[in-house]
Amino acid sequence: MNPALVAAVAQLAPTTDAVANRETLSALAAEAAGAGARLVVFPEEAMLLAGDVEGSLREVVENEWPLFLAQLSVLAVEHELWIIAGGYEPSGSDRPYNTLVVVNPRGEVVESYRKLHLYDAFSYRESDYVTGGTELPPVVMIEGVALGLVNCYDIRFPELSRDLVARGADVLSVSAAWVAGARKEEHWSTLVKARAIENTCWVLASSSSSPDCIGNSLVVDPLGVERAGLGPVRAGIALVELSLDRTAEVRESLPALANRRLLSTVEVQPLPA
Repeated sequence: MNPALVAAVAQLAPTTDAVANRETLSALAAEAAGAGARLVVFPEEAMLLAGDVEGSLREVVENEWPLFLAQLSVLAVEHELWIIAGGYEPSGSDRPYNTLVVVNPRGEVVESYRKLHLYDAFSYRESDYVTGGTELPPVVMIEGVALGLVNCYDIRFPELSRDLVARGADVLSVSAAWVAGARKEEHWSTLVKARAIENTCWVLASSSSSPDCIGNSLVVDPLGVERAGLGPVRAGIALVELSLDRTAEVRESLPALANRRLLSTVEVQPLPA
């Protein structure tokens, strides 16, 4: 029998009030643990809404980042949970990193990922106030299940998700603040399901429900079947058992990863003279 992991995606509406955000994180972590989760995934910007901060973003981030990490550590220990959550990490400049952290049940930050693809699209420019990361996201092992980290806009770049799966990820953990707009809800659900189908892997997708974002957190199995979802609710959790037996079953009937024919392994015939 392959490993399985009970996981929750959490949905909340962060504001610029970091204290209130931490209170919401506490309530949702307790709810997830009470429902039997071993992992809870929070959205991007769970720490605070950086784009709405008045005054010096650098000062706010330098003050709040350590408090955010400390809170995640306390919650992880108190509830014996793994936690993945997004916040803003000081960069030494006026533009912080948009960072996902992974905290284990001992309260230790075991992995972090600075968002690689900043959201400079649809007339929005995240790069105006965020410093982009320079390293690929990690794959982290959680109780026998390997998770690859994806931050919001990253999901539009299939090569990043494929790289995570090629490095052993069984699950893609997506934390997002998916901005609302024409066709954006459709883009979100389509992209989440596409990453699951093309990689025959589970996808945990947690999305912010702040006023400018769509919510609609969901969990999708390796055939692209939605196993749980939250719609536009302001705050809540969706719980699913991530079964690697299910993954193995899908990959036996749909061996797309095994059937790949990469250019480097295919004999290329020269064009006629």
